[in-house]
Amino acid sequence: MFARRALLAAALCWLTGASALAAETKVAVAGNFTEPAREIAARFEAKTGHNVILSFGSSGQFYAQIANGAPFEVFLSADSERPLRAEAEGLTVPGSRFTYATGRLVLWSRTAGLVDSSGAVLAKGRFEKLAIADARAAPYGQAAVETLTRLKLYDAVKPKIVTGASITQTYQHVQTGAAELGFVALSQVINAPGGSRWIVPSHYHTPIEQQAVLLKTGARNEAARAFLQYLKGAEARAIIKRYGYEIR
Repeated sequence: MFARRALLAAALCWLTGASALAAETKVAVAGNFTEPAREIAARFEAKTGHNVILSFGSSGQFYAQIANGAPFEVFLSADSERPLRAEAEGLTVPGSRFTYATGRLVLWSRTAGLVDSSGAVLAKGRFEKLAIADARAAPYGQAAVETLTRLKLYDAVKPKIVTGASITQTYQHVQTGAAELGFVALSQVINAPGGSRWIVPSHYHTPIEQQAVLLKTGARNEAARAFLQYLKGAEARAIIKRYGYEIR
């Protein structure tokens, strides 16, 4: 009987200790990274016992919210510009910024055969609506504008552009048929069956270097620090690569 009670007490101590050590962190995630972030967070939670609260949106909107005191502790941006600005404004923990992925832009349609393997559909103009994310708030939108400019097609297709507030909304425009085709993140459609696509050569636009940073609000949060460390590890990097990102 004594031994049984001792074992029960030890188990309760272990459970109490684990609960006390577990923490929670709030992470702002660029929309293009939605699915990888969900998968990475689930693996991280199972491994550490910490809890991760993910919020998804455009990098520009998140930067504005963070600058105005939003209680995020980790920022996974779709670019390097916003983390750099946050760092310059003293909103981040020094030395915590790093590139976690390099994104790829893709011209995508749900319709088979509409988008060819070289993007020539853009010059032919046989479509009514082209979806692009807001270039002011979303790096993938900026990359799309740079691509059209390089192809000398921006002025020609401008009347047909449907602007999404974020890359998530841009994807929805194409997915729902509001636009026949659009520039989205490869990660959003890499597992989508059917349709047609052109993966834009990476030298057609400024590299989409996606950076992560620990915000000062999370400086003393063990879960926030551990999540960023996990993001750098082999398990997370394998997930990121599986969604079509490049890892450097």
